[in-house]
Amino acid sequence: MKKFESICNQAKNCMVCKEELPFHPKPVFVVHPKSKILIVGQAPGTRVQETGIPWNDPSGRELRRWLDVTEEEFYNEQVFGIMPMGFCYPGKGKQGDLPPRVECAPLWHPKLIHHLKELELVLLIGQYAQAYYLAKERKENLTNTVKAFREYLPYYFPLVHPSPRNRLWQKKNPWFEEKVIPELQYRVKKILGSNVDEVL
Repeated sequence: MKKFESICNQAKNCMVCKEELPFHPKPVFVVHPKSKILIVGQAPGTRVQETGIPWNDPSGRELRRWLDVTEEEFYNEQVFGIMPMGFCYPGKGKQGDLPPRVECAPLWHPKLIHHLKELELVLLIGQYAQAYYLAKERKENLTNTVKAFREYLPYYFPLVHPSPRNRLWQKKNPWFEEKVIPELQYRVKKILGSNVDEVL
């Protein structure tokens, strides 16, 4: 436990990208050795960077709806670990936020995941998480990777990002709400020890 806490402290005080970030580094992640489900997203937005609370925005509300969990359950670090591809807000680009910094995942993810001995499911949210963890196993695009989610189970579960910007994508791909979300909720309920019949 002491080694795990030491690694967490190192990550929370990381300055590797200091010169490349718009604000002073403020790594945002939450993990516990007993975390059972790991959420790997992209990078904090400005609101999360300000508050230090991951998924504390409209995307987080939508994600919790997908998972069918309460805020209390979601922020229970012994259930959900939250570890984005980039720990700090990367800055604004021409078309929204910049991609996550490439330094974070290879530097910190393996060290932290090594201590998550009870991990049962890893949610790969968005193209960056899928590219890093699925590598050559992912499909030619995000839509087809998410559509083929069963190929990556039981450990990985690829998802589109729950950003309001992806509402149009969801409308164009009704299979996501019809097939992917129920399976996601089933697996989450099973891990939480809830009555899985409720989501069947």
